[in-house]
Amino acid sequence: MLRRIDLRDSVLDTLGLAAVLPRAALDVEGARARIAPVIDDVRARGGAALRDLAERFDGVRPEHLRVPAAALASALDDLDPEVRAALEIAIAHNRRGHEAQLPTERTTEIVPGGYVRQRWVPVRRVGLYVPGGLAVYPSSVVMNVVAAQVAGVEQLAVSSPPQAAFGGLPHPVILAACALLGVEEVYAVGGAQAVAMFAYGAAGEPGTADAEQVCEPVDVVTGPGNIYVAAAKRAVMGTVGIDAEAGTTEIAILADDTARPVDVAVDLISQAEHDPSAASVLVTDSPALADAVDAEIEARVPRTKHADRVRTALSGPQSGVVLVADLDQGVAVCNAYAAEHLEIQTAAAAAVAGRIRNAGAIFVGPYSPVPLGDYLAGSNHILPTGGTAAFASGLSVMAYLKPVQVIEYGETALKELAAPLTTLATSEDLPAHAEAVNVRFE
Repeated sequence: MLRRIDLRDSVLDTLGLAAVLPRAALDVEGARARIAPVIDDVRARGGAALRDLAERFDGVRPEHLRVPAAALASALDDLDPEVRAALEIAIAHNRRGHEAQLPTERTTEIVPGGYVRQRWVPVRRVGLYVPGGLAVYPSSVVMNVVAAQVAGVEQLAVSSPPQAAFGGLPHPVILAACALLGVEEVYAVGGAQAVAMFAYGAAGEPGTADAEQVCEPVDVVTGPGNIYVAAAKRAVMGTVGIDAEAGTTEIAILADDTARPVDVAVDLISQAEHDPSAASVLVTDSPALADAVDAEIEARVPRTKHADRVRTALSGPQSGVVLVADLDQGVAVCNAYAAEHLEIQTAAAAAVAGRIRNAGAIFVGPYSPVPLGDYLAGSNHILPTGGTAAFASGLSVMAYLKPVQVIEYGETALKELAAPLTTLATSEDLPAHAEAVNVRFE
């Protein structure tokens, strides 16, 4: 089911590895061209466009684009107590994990009487996207909302696709998770149109439940989604901030002959059940392990609930087994691949993990599977995909914080720097810069 790529006799640089490693053919720019009319329509027609697009893409025309408060309260009241308890654990763990990310404000005396203070200021308003489609993701509500709340954001708006099965509202468990977290502004809007709504706002549609303004523009948009959501985020970047282009999920596992084949197999399957386009990649220096993993997959896929989806994902060009000569080459392959999720199932796994530069999140050892990070580890599961982990990071409080420097110099401190500042300003042919300092001492 998993194709094999044998690199044991190859010496490839990063560019060469990128050319041969399994990777989905994702054309974000092509998708951007396709969703451009959607963004333009939302920008021009607001709520009317959002309803038309919901009918077109989601098969339902929502009565309410903004979810009524009563629907949020009802969803929480009806939530399965065991699901509620599990969500409460996830919320508590994620608060602890994200509180540890908060930077410390510092004041530095550069010269006697001259200070620079580093402040971290939260943005005022954020739009948090939670996908629908093949699965329900209340965990993505937790990941988005907790990070923003810990950062100190004042206004949080959540959007998730309307569901025909629920009267044009998002899935009730999504609504319950929002209510549990105290989020009151929730929208039944999905896909690229949700990103456009957040970026540009949306006027109300006369004669509807949302006759007034539907949604005020936000400062930052975060959250995972399919290629069209990623393309929309790329299209509005600059109008608003974004976290990363978090697209279809992927897992890479670096394993040696100490790994249990069944552990590796079920972890690959667990990511494949997200989406037929999900990527599952094993990197190993052990052909025997690769054979054993193949056997486990062949035995287990027919028994898993979403067997067709899993089989499609594991058989696709984005998935496979990469055979390497040794762990050194395995580390190089993993850094070139830059996986969203990277598991290390080797001897001395922590030491090997320390050599990884490029990954959205790293899961160390046999008892740290990716699903732990999806729900309860205290880390964030909204992570960069498609190789963007080489330069982007997972969602954190930093997505919602702006570093602002506050400069405060006294008279003596400025006077001592007047001469070298004048020299620099003159060298750049900007004499008014020097005059702005020196006039203060005339």
